Amino acid sequence: MWQKIKTYLHKYRHGFILSYFFIYLAWFFYLEETVRPRIWVHSFLDSLIPFCEYFIVPYLLWFLYVAVAIVFFFFVSPKEFYQLCGFLFTGMTICLILYTFFPNGHHLRPYTFARDNIFVDLVRKLYSADTATNVNPSIHVLNSLGVHIAVWRSPSFQKKPAIRYGSLILCVLIILSTVFLKQHSVEDVFNAFLLAAPLYLVFYRRDVVPGSTKNRRKLLVP
Repeated sequence: MWQKIKTYLHKYRHGFILSYFFIYLAWFFYLEETVRPRIWVHSFLDSLIPFCEYFIVPYLLWFLYVAVAIVFFFFVSPKEFYQLCGFLFTGMTICLILYTFFPNGHHLRPYTFARDNIFVDLVRKLYSADTATNVNPSIHVLNSLGVHIAVWRSPSFQKKPAIRYGSLILCVLIILSTVFLKQHSVEDVFNAFLLAAPLYLVFYRRDVVPGSTKNRRKLLVP
């Protein structure tokens, strides 16, 4: 029995990296409780985007989207698991550093709602659980981009267009949900894309593009 446990732990030893979540959660909630915004984020486009409670569905699906991707690559491909976690965790850490030294927030949330339904109830619960602080760049957007990049590039899905394009659609809907729910400013979304670009170069630019006939340098991560 102990030999089986030892073999299992050795096979999935790459899971140690998930301990980062303890650091992230402690840091994030510390900032939520102690740091007050000094920078207020707003874009003129925010005023043009109406509130739409139905976007709470893709917004909440984000949690499942990220979790399923991490679990899938954890069991299927350690290399892709390292890539995805490297992208996500590095990006999240950079965001936390920015939140720490440049505390930010917004005043975009509606005070009243035109309708009263289950979707509005979910939005109310979201607002009460997650303050309108520590928003720029948006981790919701950044992680959605990271997961979609991992899915799109993975050899596991190269012949499964339904999954690849389904991921793209969900990624877009999640990004849209952040602004239609007034959880984030357009500026938060834009800066998440800016942050995603160098992260992509670091963790994916040297990888072999599936289906490509060109010789490319191997990725530096395990």
